[in-house]
Amino acid sequence: MKKIVLAYSGGLDTSYCIKYLTKEKGYEVHALTVDTGGFDEEEIAEMEARALKLGAASYKRVNVTEAYYQECIRFLVYGNCLRYQTYPMSVSAERMFQAMSVARYCVEIDADGVAHGSTGAGNDQVRFDLAFELSGRELEIITPIRDMQLSRQEEVDYLAEHNLVWPEKKGTYSINAGLWGTSVGGAETLTSNKSLPEDAWPVPVTETEARDIDLNFEAGEFVGFDGKKFASKVEAIKALEAVAAPFGVGRDIHVGDTIIGIKGRVGFAAAAAVLIIKSHHLLEKHTLAKWQLFWKEQLSNWYGMMLHEGQFLDPVMRDVEAFLESSQGTVNGTVHVTLHPHRYQLNGITSPNDLLGAGFGAYGEMNKGWSGEDVRGFTKILSVPGRIRNAVNK
Repeated sequence: MKKIVLAYSGGLDTSYCIKYLTKEKGYEVHALTVDTGGFDEEEIAEMEARALKLGAASYKRVNVTEAYYQECIRFLVYGNCLRYQTYPMSVSAERMFQAMSVARYCVEIDADGVAHGSTGAGNDQVRFDLAFELSGRELEIITPIRDMQLSRQEEVDYLAEHNLVWPEKKGTYSINAGLWGTSVGGAETLTSNKSLPEDAWPVPVTETEARDIDLNFEAGEFVGFDGKKFASKVEAIKALEAVAAPFGVGRDIHVGDTIIGIKGRVGFAAAAAVLIIKSHHLLEKHTLAKWQLFWKEQLSNWYGMMLHEGQFLDPVMRDVEAFLESSQGTVNGTVHVTLHPHRYQLNGITSPNDLLGAGFGAYGEMNKGWSGEDVRGFTKILSVPGRIRNAVNK
């Protein structure tokens, strides 16, 4: 009997995998849930009970949320990383940490193989497979959903045949929750013209009045809001999500290019992630120099693309992270935000490192650090290359 570690999310695909691999293949399946901030204790208890009921030989949960923040999320904030200026890469980031944890567990229990519930049409299959290939062990990679090209309804029907009735809403939408946001996939996201209905979103909009909130940053890291500094950055993010999600901010549908070459469309709800990134970006525009901002934008976009495509373990990523971190020393202060139902407004910043208030002048109003003659001479010198081109090329 082969010993298999299954990356178990508790969802439909991985629940199907437990029953199929134990009943149809006779494998000894050890279910591992890697928590990246998306589960509470009640959900973990339900997942354990479901996994064992479906036939898993064991169930284990490992919490890597703190490492996920320290080794990845903070760099996404430093880089203001939004895939195609829209998506905070909630799933892209956490999948690599889940896959690496599963690979380590395979080594720990001396497993013969590893399984995951990814389909053959998305990015996760590549991210998981790549991490397993780089694990240092010759693991057999088992992927029933991908190999059998199963529909969600076929999976629901199979589980029903084995006395597990899958809740209707859970069968309709694929939900993935984590510290950096929740993705929502369903029939509407398979089209190009339909939006997700209100009841598909994980947190309903219940706030009806505007609220002012101040986001606090130290050396580029979000540390708290409204003057409250949290014991950990993870707790600060969770607290902000709890406040902002009921406003319905941070919701959108992302359209992007998958690693395997097709277009993909997915809904996401990431109130804290979007507010933190947008606030951090505004604070940087006040506190960083022009060429810092320019090169950060280029490298951050590339860093996000590499992460999205499963290349987190490439050593060049550590090099880019070192650059991003070195830029954050002056990114300190408070960003003033107003939350409204379904939208937010960045009002401005207060920072001891604000370059706008350096006293050299007021844009469009007056100058204090130079004279008109200085500018006239500067502009004349600046024009020299163009004047040479004009003279040579008529």
